[in-house]
Amino acid sequence: MIEKYFVDTNILVYTLDNNFPKKKVQSREIILKLLTENSGVLSTQVFQEFYYASVQKLHSDPNSVKSLLKLFEKFEVIQISTALIYEAIDCRITNTISFWDALIVAAAGSANCSKIYSEDLNNGQMIKGIEIVNPFTV
Repeated sequence: MIEKYFVDTNILVYTLDNNFPKKKVQSREIILKLLTENSGVLSTQVFQEFYYASVQKLHSDPNSVKSLLKLFEKFEVIQISTALIYEAIDCRITNTISFWDALIVAAAGSANCSKIYSEDLNNGQMIKGIEIVNPFTV
């Protein structure tokens, strides 16, 4: 069985962010590795957040971002459902994390991911049996 990794929005955004060249390289390496191994997972939430952050904050060309999203469709993509929203609410209450982070955890759990790549949560933290990995802490 392939170990699956959920990728949070910030990792994807760094692939375009020229303000953080080291993180840009690291995030691109992560994406390439997960694409090669067919072990990456995203959610429709991440797609939306990536588009918004890339266009609004980084001023990237909307069509270029759309093309990247088409590439990211090669990952397993979890559709956010009402059931996942309710699960995220429970996760938020239990773990005192933001609703949006809890929705990431719920989506990752629904795909049986063992790890979440993110810099928004605490490196090494376990939430619902999923390990949080901040790839930029090394």
